[in-house]
Amino acid sequence: MEAKDVPISIPALATEPRFAQRLRGHLEEEQLLDGRYRLQEVPGGRVALPVLEEKLNQLRLPQEMPCGLVRIQDPVPSRAARRQTPAQKLRDELRRLLGESWSEELERDVPRAWQRHGDLVLLSEDSFRAALWEKLGPELWETVALALGARRLARQGRVLPDGMRSPSVTLLLGRDGWVEHVDNGIRYTFDVTKCMFSAGNITEKLRVASLPCSGEVLVDLYAGIGYFTLPYLVHAAAAFAHACEWNGHAVEALRRNLALNGVQDRCRVHHGDSRQLELRDVADRVNLGLIPSSEEGWPVACRVLKKGTGGVLHIHHNVETLPARAPAQTPVLRAEQGSPGGASLSDGEAQHPTEDSGKERLGARIRPEWQRWAEGTAARIRGLLAELHGQPWRTSVLHIEAVKSYAPHVHHLVLDLECRPA
Repeated sequence: MEAKDVPISIPALATEPRFAQRLRGHLEEEQLLDGRYRLQEVPGGRVALPVLEEKLNQLRLPQEMPCGLVRIQDPVPSRAARRQTPAQKLRDELRRLLGESWSEELERDVPRAWQRHGDLVLLSEDSFRAALWEKLGPELWETVALALGARRLARQGRVLPDGMRSPSVTLLLGRDGWVEHVDNGIRYTFDVTKCMFSAGNITEKLRVASLPCSGEVLVDLYAGIGYFTLPYLVHAAAAFAHACEWNGHAVEALRRNLALNGVQDRCRVHHGDSRQLELRDVADRVNLGLIPSSEEGWPVACRVLKKGTGGVLHIHHNVETLPARAPAQTPVLRAEQGSPGGASLSDGEAQHPTEDSGKERLGARIRPEWQRWAEGTAARIRGLLAELHGQPWRTSVLHIEAVKSYAPHVHHLVLDLECRPA
């Protein structure tokens, strides 16, 4: 069912100005005054006091104060209502809807946070699960949408175990789930019931946008709706991109997003399993943005790198980090230039994000587990490239980026790994 822009109309008692305060006191005492709206003047020089519609059957007009029932079109919110947080407003609207059926159990079931995508609000999986909510039907969702200033509602479910991280989202109100986001000047559109949007990766998208990619060819092995493909094309000035994605819904959104941002002529979309990608010897840069691990894509990444000059791999991975016992940590792993043996430790320290903020700070140190993962990954990639081409390759750790905390003691990291023929 779709929400419509229907003017709000509320009941009110209209009386002469000299009786307004007495009538207000009476309505407050009887808990009939609707505090969401201000008293308003109505034709005839009278003052209208908003009353609760769900309690009209309890309304008894006081004989000593002449008044009549009217309706106010587009009432003005009271100061108290304007000071309410959205969560408070939602709770109060639901209490009015349910009346005497309201309970502490239901209050615990009301969400205090949600995601907003334009005119669509995405509720959390654990909200509105009590049996009583279902009995209210569409009226519940219309009330929630009105309280939150939305036209459409959806509710999250668990991510499906289909290998595509497809969301399990139910549309509760509205015709479709297509929404639009703007990040760093890039427009993303997608269907929230079909595709995930990784808001937590914004720092990595900003970092990607600042990379010097002018004239380069990018291969994005897990493109999704274009989370990283678009920053590479729009801001980092990559000359061309090959975007690989096997989720048909994400591919539809990706094609729309390329057109929305005017870069469709600089990107070829490969719909299918990236492990079966037939490209070879084309890429200056490969993005492997899959977590918890992109390891299955490493052989493909090695194949698509230019065999004559190599390039840079951006490898995403979830790395377990044990609780630190002491503040001392080891330097960032960094390869010495020209080292034929590949990755090794140098005297200098690379820039690296602090664990708390994920933002870079010169001279910061990293966790030993991150260093060991980077060193092991560099060695694995070096071996794959040597086996593929029949000659030695160098792998140099350029940077390790902490994107976000994924779970307790687990960090989403990105390794920038330079790979060159020895």
